[in-house]
Amino acid sequence: MTSCRIAGYLNMPRRFTVDSAMTTTAGIRVGPAPGLLLSSGIAVVASILGQWVPVVGGPVFGVVLGALLALAIRPGARLRPGLTVAGRGVLQASVVVFGTGLSLSRIVSVGTSSLPVMLGTLGVALGVAYLAGRLLGVDGDARTLIGVGSAICGASAIAATTAVIEAAEVDVAYAIGTVFAFNIIAVLLYPTLGHLLGLSQHAFGLWAGTAINDTSSVVAAGYTYGAAAGAYGVVVKLTRSLMIIPIILVLAVRRQRSGAQLPWRRLVPLFLLGFLAASGLNSAGLIPVAWHRGLGDLGVFLVTVALTGIGLSMRPAEIRRAGLRPLLLGGILWASIGATSLGLQALTGLR
Repeated sequence: MTSCRIAGYLNMPRRFTVDSAMTTTAGIRVGPAPGLLLSSGIAVVASILGQWVPVVGGPVFGVVLGALLALAIRPGARLRPGLTVAGRGVLQASVVVFGTGLSLSRIVSVGTSSLPVMLGTLGVALGVAYLAGRLLGVDGDARTLIGVGSAICGASAIAATTAVIEAAEVDVAYAIGTVFAFNIIAVLLYPTLGHLLGLSQHAFGLWAGTAINDTSSVVAAGYTYGAAAGAYGVVVKLTRSLMIIPIILVLAVRRQRSGAQLPWRRLVPLFLLGFLAASGLNSAGLIPVAWHRGLGDLGVFLVTVALTGIGLSMRPAEIRRAGLRPLLLGGILWASIGATSLGLQALTGLR
């Protein structure tokens, strides 16, 4: 189940930028502590709620609680530095931590027979996001975030992409909300549809792993269908998460060619190198298996902190201006990915 928030609050530019971790208020330099503490405190509450309602999860509760609090207190300049750190630094750290749960050997474990379905759904998702997004008039960054989030791994993919393209907070919030909404629909409908279609445990696991983007939702849908489906779906999903690496590199190069003049560390983001290093350590067996759950929980909490900061920086007026088109795009993508996965399974004989 990430994000960039802005705001200065209310006075910051539309794009998320970080010129400094400090800001000046009435001649007094203010550090990131106040905003980080607020984001972290709300994230703790959101994490508890996420444990009570796992199908929703802490990150989504974080962005919702942050947005509601922003409406009530309208955060000011004193909190801005900490929210900036949450939306960027903490966000990038979460991506690195998630790398500790992935192993290059997992790609082999899912079998080469699964790759056509995985790559096919990825290609369709990105293609439909581009074409349908343009037809619907969805903003370029919002289109990219919804497409990547739907195609790969939800909030984690949105987080990694945001760190490179510096999307506006309203685009990030809408992408997360859209992906989450259709995740819930998939969890509720997929097991029933799977039984109606007569899918085997293997086929359903492959369907869930390639068509549902959040790991917890894959677990929920897969294990509802059966233990074998759940176990296989999780492996497929984790392997699919590695697709974020080439996507991020392509986006970084495109920004460079568009005249953005990104320094080398943005073309090859340091957090992405950290992600690869963490995955490499895990592949080499240098990260004890006993640590995996704790590191996974830490990664989710860091995403929750980041999304809380995003929620605190959201501007309701910008969301209203965006309208329902991004949600419609998410629905088109959700249906396209699910149908493509089933279709490719039928064509390859995996059903």
